[in-house]
Amino acid sequence: MSLHAPTVTPAVVTQRGARRLPRLPLLLLCAAYLLPGLFGRDPWRNADVTAFGAMAAMAEGRTPWLAPLLGGVPLDGALLPHWLGAAFIAAGQGWLDAELAARLPFALLLALTLALTWYSTFLLARTEAAQPVAFAFGGEADPIAYARAMADGSLLALMATLGLLQLGHETTPELAQLAAMALALYALAAAPYRVWRARIAVLLALPLLAACGAPSMAVGVGLLGTAVCLGSRLPEVRRFVPWLVASLVLAVVLATALGWWRWRVQAFTLADAPGLARQWLWFLWPAWPLALWTLWRWRRQLLFRHVSVPLVIVLVALGANVVMDGSDRALLLGLPALAVLAAFALPTLKRSATAAIDWFSMFFFTLAALTIWVIYVAMQTGVPAKPAANVAKLAPGFDAPFSALALAAALAGSLAWIAVVRWRTGRHQEALWKSLVLPAGGVALCWLLLMTLWLPLLDHARSARPLVTRLAPHVPPGTPCIAAPGVSAANVAALEHFGRWTVDASAGAMNGRCPLLLRVARDLTLPPVPEGWQVLAVVPRPTGRDELTQLLQRER
Repeated sequence: MSLHAPTVTPAVVTQRGARRLPRLPLLLLCAAYLLPGLFGRDPWRNADVTAFGAMAAMAEGRTPWLAPLLGGVPLDGALLPHWLGAAFIAAGQGWLDAELAARLPFALLLALTLALTWYSTFLLARTEAAQPVAFAFGGEADPIAYARAMADGSLLALMATLGLLQLGHETTPELAQLAAMALALYALAAAPYRVWRARIAVLLALPLLAACGAPSMAVGVGLLGTAVCLGSRLPEVRRFVPWLVASLVLAVVLATALGWWRWRVQAFTLADAPGLARQWLWFLWPAWPLALWTLWRWRRQLLFRHVSVPLVIVLVALGANVVMDGSDRALLLGLPALAVLAAFALPTLKRSATAAIDWFSMFFFTLAALTIWVIYVAMQTGVPAKPAANVAKLAPGFDAPFSALALAAALAGSLAWIAVVRWRTGRHQEALWKSLVLPAGGVALCWLLLMTLWLPLLDHARSARPLVTRLAPHVPPGTPCIAAPGVSAANVAALEHFGRWTVDASAGAMNGRCPLLLRVARDLTLPPVPEGWQVLAVVPRPTGRDELTQLLQRER
């Protein structure tokens, strides 16, 4: 029932090496990755606050659900993810903060992405071509145990990837796209084993990907996935092709009906290559070197499903990133498949390579955690003086509050890190996934510390609430609306949500009925005051040295 396995497989795994990662530590690690940042913080600037502002406006009845507006300007984004957040906000009104309510479904989508990545790897690792070498006298890994250990490794690789860290914890349509892409990956992986589950999954995945704002990537995955399935020798996979084509047609029809076809292609030149390479280097770390090693060590099996299925999705994401002028949000959608590729490097790594990963991860993340702790102590006590002075300089007016709960969570995470380092530096750790424990644990630790010890500082720097608080004394009570033509959607969302002001951001707003005019100036260069207006206030962003917000009042 499978492709004929190649005569030589690069994977050599004993039964002891195929041990699964204990479930309680794995679940605690996932919780440490998913939960920090969910509670007690504002939406941050740009895409996060823009999406949240639209969701809150729909939930509160300030804009229609079918044609949502921000400041009187149509929303430039897929409706389905915004409806999801707005529905949770509406359901939680009166007993749940709007910010938390909006984040809950997107945290569930991130958890779903992690789970789908695990199951996709498990199913792909069960194929005959992916199995390790059979020993002459036995003792090789059991196929199911091997697949389970590989799946644990892919989950760790995904959580360790730096690009997922911030974007994966935002409230944006891209997280819904990520879950849909992971569902497409699962559908392709499950085709030979979970026939009806795979068919249902693929019928949902590509239309959802299109409805969430990525129809071109849905088409790319559908076309390349069809090519992979047509080339398979498995009859179950070939019978999966009509369902994949049907899903592709549904995605195209849905995107056309919703008007989601947008031309976002930018001409790529060689001058863009260095910047793109730097982005890939950090955004895909540490999965990309492992994925490249997989492609090299499994180069004789590139057409087999355990390599070709994740590879086509990675290629779609990389291609979209190139043609969309280096969009990191396009690159985000390839991370689950990249983690699957990274996992297949694990049974081929030499001991020296795993030791290098361990030592680098231990020193890097320990140093990063110590830096976070030192600056936290400086914020609370003023000692050491230099870090405290740097914080005061970069975030003027910030007064660090103390939270016993945040401190306790940070201490627990730090003690857990010490325990993990002690375990990993012990002897006889033969499990396949061992070399990814420290990278994934280190990322989770630093995220936990940032979202506990540094959360007030990050909110002060990245939230628009401090700016709105500075503007509020200059806005007369009872002001019917504020004109803000040309102001970004993120600033409009912040003014409407934090200031509870009605904003008109349309092109002709200055000639409308609003008595106040708001303009944002970059590089500290304020435009001339238009005729018929007088300056009320000029407010700098608390942590933005090159941005000024000017508030003007219409002359009577």
